[in-house]
Amino acid sequence: MTARRQLSVAIQMDPIHAININADSTFALGLEAQARGHELYYYEPQELSMRDGRVFAHMRPMTLRREAGNHSTLGSSEKRFLDEVDVVLMRQDPPFDMSYITITHMLETVHPRTLVVNDPAEVRNAPEKLFAVRFKGLLPPTLITRDPGEIRAFRQEFRDIIVKPLFGNGGAGVFRLTEEDQNLNSLLEMFGQINREPVIVQKYLPEVRQGDKRIILVEGEPVGAINRIPAQGEARSNMHVGGVAEKWSLTPREREICEAIGPELKKRGLIFVGIDVIGEYLTEINVTSPTGIQEIDRFDNANLSALVWDAIEARKG
Repeated sequence: MTARRQLSVAIQMDPIHAININADSTFALGLEAQARGHELYYYEPQELSMRDGRVFAHMRPMTLRREAGNHSTLGSSEKRFLDEVDVVLMRQDPPFDMSYITITHMLETVHPRTLVVNDPAEVRNAPEKLFAVRFKGLLPPTLITRDPGEIRAFRQEFRDIIVKPLFGNGGAGVFRLTEEDQNLNSLLEMFGQINREPVIVQKYLPEVRQGDKRIILVEGEPVGAINRIPAQGEARSNMHVGGVAEKWSLTPREREICEAIGPELKKRGLIFVGIDVIGEYLTEINVTSPTGIQEIDRFDNANLSALVWDAIEARKG
Protein backbone atom coordinates (compact mmCIF):
# COMPACT_ATOMS: atom_id res chain seq x y z
CA MET A 1 0.00 0.00 0.00
CA THR A 2 1.40 3.41 -0.98
CA ALA A 3 2.07 5.68 1.98
CA ARG A 4 -0.06 8.82 2.10
CA ARG A 5 1.87 12.00 1.33
CA GLN A 6 1.77 14.53 4.15
CA LEU A 7 0.19 17.80 3.04
CA SER A 8 0.41 21.27 4.49
CA VAL A 9 -3.15 22.55 4.83
CA ALA A 10 -4.06 26.18 5.49
CA ILE A 11 -7.64 26.68 6.69
CA GLN A 12 -9.08 30.12 5.98
CA MET A 13 -12.07 30.47 8.27
CA ASP A 14 -14.00 32.59 10.73
CA PRO A 15 -12.76 32.71 14.37
CA ILE A 16 -11.94 29.16 15.49
CA HIS A 17 -12.75 29.87 19.15
CA ALA A 18 -16.40 30.64 18.36
CA ILE A 19 -17.37 27.45 16.52
CA ASN A 20 -19.76 24.74 17.70
CA ILE A 21 -17.55 21.66 17.55
CA ASN A 22 -20.57 19.34 17.26
CA ALA A 23 -21.95 21.09 14.19
CA ASP A 24 -19.13 22.87 12.38
CA SER A 25 -18.14 21.19 9.10
CA THR A 26 -14.75 22.95 8.97
CA PHE A 27 -13.88 21.46 12.35
CA ALA A 28 -14.75 17.97 11.06
CA LEU A 29 -12.63 18.50 7.94
CA GLY A 30 -9.72 19.71 10.07
CA LEU A 31 -9.92 16.73 12.41
CA GLU A 32 -9.88 14.31 9.48
CA ALA A 33 -6.90 16.05 7.89
CA GLN A 34 -5.05 15.92 11.20
CA ALA A 35 -5.88 12.21 11.63
CA ARG A 36 -4.30 11.60 8.21
CA GLY A 37 -1.06 13.23 9.30
CA HIS A 38 -1.47 16.50 7.44
CA GLU A 39 -0.11 19.73 8.94
CA LEU A 40 -2.80 22.27 9.82
CA TYR A 41 -2.45 26.06 9.72
CA TYR A 42 -5.14 28.58 10.57
CA TYR A 43 -5.79 32.14 9.52
CA GLU A 44 -8.78 34.47 9.25
CA PRO A 45 -9.67 36.21 5.97
CA GLN A 46 -8.44 39.62 7.14
CA GLU A 47 -4.96 38.12 7.64
CA LEU A 48 -4.61 37.47 3.90
CA SER A 49 -2.45 39.92 1.92
CA MET A 50 -0.89 40.31 -1.52
CA ARG A 51 2.47 41.98 -2.15
CA ASP A 52 3.68 42.44 -5.73
CA GLY A 53 1.30 39.74 -6.90
CA ARG A 54 2.28 37.15 -4.30
CA VAL A 55 -0.28 36.10 -1.69
CA PHE A 56 0.60 35.44 1.94
CA ALA A 57 -1.12 35.19 5.31
CA HIS A 58 -0.14 35.47 8.93
CA MET A 59 -1.09 31.94 9.95
CA ARG A 60 -0.61 29.77 12.99
CA PRO A 61 0.01 26.05 13.30
CA MET A 62 -3.16 24.44 14.66
CA THR A 63 -4.00 21.29 16.59
CA LEU A 64 -7.62 20.24 16.98
CA ARG A 65 -9.38 17.97 19.47
CA ARG A 66 -13.02 17.11 20.11
CA GLU A 67 -13.04 18.64 23.55
CA ALA A 68 -15.61 21.34 24.30
CA GLY A 69 -14.00 24.58 25.45
CA ASN A 70 -10.53 23.29 24.57
CA HIS A 71 -10.93 22.29 20.94
CA SER A 72 -7.93 24.06 19.39
CA THR A 73 -4.35 24.95 20.16
CA LEU A 74 -2.67 27.61 18.03
CA GLY A 75 1.05 28.13 17.68
CA SER A 76 2.90 31.37 17.05
CA SER A 77 1.85 33.47 14.07
CA GLU A 78 4.14 33.28 11.07
CA LYS A 79 4.05 34.85 7.62
CA ARG A 80 3.64 32.12 5.01
CA PHE A 81 3.18 32.39 1.26
CA LEU A 82 0.21 30.42 0.03
CA ASP A 83 2.10 29.10 -2.97
CA GLU A 84 4.28 27.20 -0.47
CA VAL A 85 1.42 25.20 1.08
CA ASP A 86 -0.31 22.26 -0.57
CA VAL A 87 -3.98 22.95 0.14
CA VAL A 88 -6.09 25.93 1.18
CA LEU A 89 -9.58 25.30 2.52
CA MET A 90 -11.60 28.47 1.87
CA ARG A 91 -14.18 28.06 4.60
CA GLN A 92 -15.25 31.48 5.83
CA ASP A 93 -18.98 32.10 5.84
CA PRO A 94 -20.65 34.52 3.43
CA PRO A 95 -22.07 37.18 2.91
CA PHE A 96 -20.80 36.95 -0.62
CA ASP A 97 -19.76 40.60 -0.81
CA MET A 98 -16.89 42.46 -2.48
CA SER A 99 -14.54 41.37 0.30
CA TYR A 100 -15.35 37.74 -0.44
CA ILE A 101 -14.97 38.30 -4.18
CA THR A 102 -11.60 40.05 -3.69
CA ILE A 103 -10.34 37.05 -1.72
CA THR A 104 -11.31 34.71 -4.57
CA HIS A 105 -9.20 36.83 -6.94
CA MET A 106 -6.23 36.61 -4.56
CA LEU A 107 -6.53 32.86 -4.08
CA GLU A 108 -6.94 32.33 -7.81
CA THR A 109 -3.30 33.40 -8.25
CA VAL A 110 -2.07 30.30 -6.36
CA HIS A 111 -4.59 27.74 -7.62
CA PRO A 112 -4.19 24.96 -8.76
CA ARG A 113 -0.50 24.67 -7.79
CA THR A 114 -1.84 25.18 -4.29
CA LEU A 115 -5.18 23.38 -4.42
CA VAL A 116 -7.87 25.76 -3.18
CA VAL A 117 -11.09 24.04 -2.12
CA ASN A 118 -13.39 25.02 -3.66
CA ASP A 119 -11.79 26.47 -6.84
CA PRO A 120 -11.89 30.22 -6.07
CA ALA A 121 -12.69 31.35 -9.60
CA GLU A 122 -15.62 28.95 -9.74
CA VAL A 123 -16.83 30.00 -6.29
CA ARG A 124 -16.84 33.55 -7.62
CA ASN A 125 -18.68 32.46 -10.76
CA ALA A 126 -21.26 30.39 -8.89
CA PRO A 127 -23.02 32.60 -6.32
CA GLU A 128 -25.31 30.23 -4.58
CA LYS A 129 -28.75 31.48 -5.54
CA LEU A 130 -27.77 32.74 -9.01
CA PHE A 131 -25.85 29.60 -9.99
CA ALA A 132 -28.87 27.39 -9.40
CA VAL A 133 -30.96 29.16 -12.05
CA ARG A 134 -28.63 27.78 -14.77
CA PHE A 135 -30.23 24.37 -14.32
CA LYS A 136 -33.54 24.66 -16.13
CA GLY A 137 -36.54 22.81 -14.76
CA LEU A 138 -35.06 22.20 -11.32
CA LEU A 139 -36.09 25.39 -9.49
CA PRO A 140 -39.52 26.62 -8.42
CA PRO A 141 -40.81 29.75 -10.21
CA THR A 142 -38.05 32.29 -9.53
CA LEU A 143 -37.66 36.02 -10.13
CA ILE A 144 -34.45 38.06 -9.69
CA THR A 145 -35.04 41.80 -9.86
CA ARG A 146 -34.97 45.22 -8.19
CA ASP A 147 -38.20 46.25 -9.90
CA PRO A 148 -41.04 46.54 -7.31
CA GLY A 149 -43.65 46.28 -10.03
CA GLU A 150 -42.28 42.92 -11.19
CA ILE A 151 -42.26 41.64 -7.61
CA ARG A 152 -45.85 42.75 -7.04
CA ALA A 153 -46.90 41.04 -10.27
CA PHE A 154 -45.09 37.86 -9.24
CA ARG A 155 -46.92 37.83 -5.92
CA GLN A 156 -50.23 38.47 -7.65
CA GLU A 157 -49.55 35.44 -9.86
CA PHE A 158 -48.45 33.02 -7.14
CA ARG A 159 -50.17 34.62 -4.09
CA ASP A 160 -47.63 33.27 -1.60
CA ILE A 161 -43.94 34.10 -2.08
CA ILE A 162 -40.52 34.07 -0.44
CA VAL A 163 -38.30 37.17 -0.73
CA LYS A 164 -34.63 36.95 0.24
CA PRO A 165 -31.33 38.74 -0.34
CA LEU A 166 -29.46 37.46 -3.37
CA PHE A 167 -26.13 37.09 -1.55
CA GLY A 168 -27.23 36.34 2.02
CA ASN A 169 -26.68 33.16 4.00
CA GLY A 170 -28.01 31.14 6.89
CA GLY A 171 -31.61 32.17 6.34
CA ALA A 172 -30.92 35.81 7.26
CA GLY A 173 -33.34 38.27 5.70
CA VAL A 174 -35.74 35.63 4.35
CA PHE A 175 -39.39 36.73 4.34
CA ARG A 176 -42.59 34.92 3.46
CA LEU A 177 -45.30 37.23 2.07
CA THR A 178 -48.83 36.05 1.35
CA GLU A 179 -51.15 38.03 -0.92
CA GLU A 180 -52.78 39.68 2.14
CA ASP A 181 -49.49 40.83 3.66
CA GLN A 182 -49.17 44.62 3.59
CA ASN A 183 -45.41 44.75 4.27
CA LEU A 184 -44.10 44.18 0.74
CA ASN A 185 -43.42 47.84 -0.07
CA SER A 186 -41.73 48.50 3.28
CA LEU A 187 -39.64 45.37 2.87
CA LEU A 188 -38.45 46.42 -0.58
CA GLU A 189 -37.61 49.90 0.74
CA MET A 190 -35.54 48.31 3.51
CA PHE A 191 -33.66 46.07 1.08
CA GLY A 192 -33.03 49.10 -1.16
CA GLN A 193 -31.54 51.09 1.70
CA ILE A 194 -29.18 48.25 2.64
CA ASN A 195 -27.69 47.70 -0.83
CA ARG A 196 -28.28 48.09 -4.58
CA GLU A 197 -28.46 44.39 -5.33
CA PRO A 198 -31.53 42.64 -6.73
CA VAL A 199 -33.53 40.34 -4.50
CA ILE A 200 -34.57 36.80 -5.31
CA VAL A 201 -38.26 35.99 -5.19
CA GLN A 202 -39.64 32.46 -5.35
CA LYS A 203 -43.02 30.81 -5.13
CA TYR A 204 -43.57 29.62 -1.56
CA LEU A 205 -43.37 25.84 -1.37
CA PRO A 206 -45.72 24.48 1.33
CA GLU A 207 -43.70 21.24 1.23
CA VAL A 208 -41.14 23.06 3.40
CA ARG A 209 -43.32 22.11 6.39
CA GLN A 210 -42.21 18.52 5.72
CA GLY A 211 -38.60 19.66 5.53
CA ASP A 212 -35.79 21.25 3.55
CA LYS A 213 -33.22 18.69 2.48
CA ARG A 214 -29.48 19.41 2.64
CA ILE A 215 -27.65 17.05 0.30
CA ILE A 216 -23.84 16.88 0.29
CA LEU A 217 -22.04 16.17 -2.99
CA VAL A 218 -18.34 15.33 -3.26
CA GLU A 219 -16.84 15.56 -6.75
CA GLY A 220 -20.38 15.82 -8.09
CA GLU A 221 -21.66 12.66 -6.40
CA PRO A 222 -24.26 12.68 -3.59
CA VAL A 223 -22.79 11.17 -0.42
CA GLY A 224 -25.40 11.92 2.23
CA ALA A 225 -28.39 14.01 3.23
CA ILE A 226 -30.44 15.30 6.14
CA ASN A 227 -33.92 16.72 6.32
CA ARG A 228 -34.33 19.98 8.25
CA ILE A 229 -37.79 20.59 9.72
CA PRO A 230 -38.63 24.24 10.40
CA ALA A 231 -39.83 25.25 13.84
CA GLN A 232 -43.52 25.98 14.34
CA GLY A 233 -44.37 29.43 12.97
CA GLU A 234 -41.05 29.69 11.11
CA ALA A 235 -40.65 29.72 7.31
CA ARG A 236 -36.91 28.94 7.51
CA SER A 237 -35.49 25.51 8.22
CA ASN A 238 -31.92 26.58 9.09
CA MET A 239 -30.85 24.82 12.26
CA HIS A 240 -29.50 27.94 13.94
CA VAL A 241 -33.03 29.43 13.81
CA GLY A 242 -34.67 26.37 15.34
CA GLY A 243 -34.80 23.87 12.49
CA VAL A 244 -34.50 20.23 13.57
CA ALA A 245 -32.45 17.72 11.58
CA GLU A 246 -33.65 14.20 10.87
CA LYS A 247 -32.24 11.23 8.97
CA TRP A 248 -32.98 11.22 5.25
CA SER A 249 -32.53 8.93 2.26
CA LEU A 250 -32.58 10.44 -1.21
CA THR A 251 -35.76 10.21 -3.26
CA PRO A 252 -35.68 9.44 -6.99
CA ARG A 253 -36.32 13.13 -7.73
CA GLU A 254 -33.43 14.20 -5.49
CA ARG A 255 -31.12 11.74 -7.25
CA GLU A 256 -32.31 13.16 -10.56
CA ILE A 257 -31.39 16.67 -9.39
CA CYS A 258 -27.93 15.48 -8.30
CA GLU A 259 -27.38 13.73 -11.63
CA ALA A 260 -28.33 16.92 -13.48
CA ILE A 261 -25.91 19.20 -11.63
CA GLY A 262 -23.15 16.81 -10.52
CA PRO A 263 -21.04 16.72 -13.71
CA GLU A 264 -20.96 20.52 -13.88
CA LEU A 265 -19.88 20.77 -10.23
CA LYS A 266 -16.99 18.35 -10.80
CA LYS A 267 -15.94 20.07 -14.01
CA ARG A 268 -15.76 23.40 -12.20
CA GLY A 269 -13.57 22.07 -9.37
CA LEU A 270 -16.37 22.42 -6.82
CA ILE A 271 -15.25 19.45 -4.75
CA PHE A 272 -17.46 19.92 -1.69
CA VAL A 273 -20.97 21.26 -2.28
CA GLY A 274 -24.23 21.33 -0.34
CA ILE A 275 -27.54 21.70 -2.16
CA ASP A 276 -30.97 22.48 -0.74
CA VAL A 277 -34.11 20.75 -2.00
CA ILE A 278 -37.71 21.44 -0.97
CA GLY A 279 -40.30 19.03 -2.30
CA GLU A 280 -39.49 18.49 -5.96
CA TYR A 281 -37.35 21.60 -6.35
CA LEU A 282 -33.72 22.64 -6.03
CA THR A 283 -33.55 25.97 -4.19
CA GLU A 284 -29.81 26.64 -3.65
CA ILE A 285 -26.35 25.32 -4.52
CA ASN A 286 -23.97 26.12 -1.65
CA VAL A 287 -20.34 26.30 -2.79
CA THR A 288 -18.76 28.78 -0.37
CA SER A 289 -18.81 27.08 3.03
CA PRO A 290 -21.27 24.16 2.97
CA THR A 291 -22.46 22.70 6.27
CA GLY A 292 -24.17 19.49 7.31
CA ILE A 293 -21.29 17.01 7.50
CA GLN A 294 -21.52 16.24 11.21
CA GLU A 295 -25.29 15.83 11.27
CA ILE A 296 -25.20 13.39 8.36
CA ASP A 297 -22.30 11.50 9.94
CA ARG A 298 -24.28 10.96 13.14
CA PHE A 299 -27.44 9.76 11.38
CA ASP A 300 -25.65 7.55 8.85
CA ASN A 301 -22.68 6.41 10.95
CA ALA A 302 -20.54 7.86 8.17
CA ASN A 303 -17.42 9.97 7.70
CA LEU A 304 -18.08 12.48 4.94
CA SER A 305 -14.88 14.38 5.78
CA ALA A 306 -12.93 11.29 4.73
CA LEU A 307 -14.63 11.38 1.32
CA VAL A 308 -13.72 15.05 0.90
CA TRP A 309 -10.10 14.34 1.80
CA ASP A 310 -9.99 11.31 -0.50
CA ALA A 311 -11.00 13.69 -3.31
CA ILE A 312 -8.45 16.33 -2.31
CA GLU A 313 -5.62 13.82 -2.04
CA ALA A 314 -6.55 12.32 -5.41
CA ARG A 315 -6.34 15.76 -7.02
CA LYS A 316 -2.96 16.39 -5.37
CA GLY A 317 -1.66 13.10 -6.79
